[in-house]
Amino acid sequence: MWGGLLAGILSRPWTRRMAAIALAALTIILFLLNLRRVGERTGRAAERINILERTNEIQRRMLDAAARRPRDRNELVDRLRDGGF
Repeated sequence: MWGGLLAGILSRPWTRRMAAIALAALTIILFLLNLRRVGERTGRAAERINILERTNEIQRRMLDAAARRPRDRNELVDRLRDGGF
């Protein structure tokens, strides 16, 4: 029943043209929505990379500071006397 009704409706040339236009519009809308999702994902990935770079920079500074620290109390006293801090 539905097949016969659909075939009868699509047998007219103007309904076929309208169906083609509707399918083209639906395709364009879905494409634009997909572009939006991809853009959001890209933005989140860029934000994660920025956070990771900042974290790595902070950790590198901490390691540099730890490498330059006094080894024992005598070295600390020597640095304090020399004004090394």
